[in-house]
Amino acid sequence: MNLHCGDALDAYECWPSPVTLISDGAYGVEGFPGDPSSPSGLLAWYRPHVEAWSRYATPLTTLWFWNTEIGWATVHPLLAQFGWEYVACNVWDKGLAHVAGNVNSKTIRRYPVATEVCVQYVKAARCSYHGQSVTLQAWLRLEWQRSGLPLDEANRACGVKNAATRKYLTTCHRWYFPPPPVFELLVKHANDHGHPAGRPYFSLDGERPATAGDWSRMRSRFSLVEQGTTNVWREPSVRGATRLHPNQKPERLIERCVLASTEVGDVVWEPFGGACTAAVVAKRHNRVPYAAEADLAFAAVARRRLEANGV
Repeated sequence: MNLHCGDALDAYECWPSPVTLISDGAYGVEGFPGDPSSPSGLLAWYRPHVEAWSRYATPLTTLWFWNTEIGWATVHPLLAQFGWEYVACNVWDKGLAHVAGNVNSKTIRRYPVATEVCVQYVKAARCSYHGQSVTLQAWLRLEWQRSGLPLDEANRACGVKNAATRKYLTTCHRWYFPPPPVFELLVKHANDHGHPAGRPYFSLDGERPATAGDWSRMRSRFSLVEQGTTNVWREPSVRGATRLHPNQKPERLIERCVLASTEVGDVVWEPFGGACTAAVVAKRHNRVPYAAEADLAFAAVARRRLEANGV
């Protein structure tokens, strides 16, 4: 069982790099001891965690950041500062039953809140080119140009009419990440026909050309496992005997995150475990979970739940 009973900050260095990181920590609503009383305290609360995530993440890593709308808006600049790239905001609609009819609009003066957000981020890869950090898009074109080959010869290398120059070596916003087998064709052609003095071309370590396998690890995984799913997630909140923590998320929603961004055998981090729903889901689908829970009472609850689920 990979459960750390204590602050996740003390565990990160012992955990293998995550392929998916599911964050369901402070919301700035004073919901548990240590949770700031307002969203204004979230930057200081999350900073050491975001620093650690950024240190141990790789281009394969996807972050699913759960929070309120204002909580996420507060933390977003911090995530951007440390190189996390925004992908999409998914809205969890808990339904009318969550409101329970106790809304005094004369006093509260707003519509009843029945949502949270789960925001998808990735740790975008960058490559070194002559000592400078550049995007993958820029690196592909610069390496091809460095080989001395004409741009349109990339089409011949890939066996296409114009897709290589139009999609893979373009400088515009319509850039496509080359599929690994196509990337390998570009690499082989550049190293076979480019200026001999500049070899190896398309090298990530300066010693050998990158392979299709290397390239496949240069961006996060994503698979739309549920056809017809949008970024509005309608699911009742957890109630009754299955509710072990005040902020517990439905397994179905955590499962959506895990299956969309991991493969069998991948590592899943859950730094603010609560009842450790992500760890339970990850184990069920043959992923490798690592979780932490700072509140020892909830950590004991999580441990019993994990043991009952064979984690």
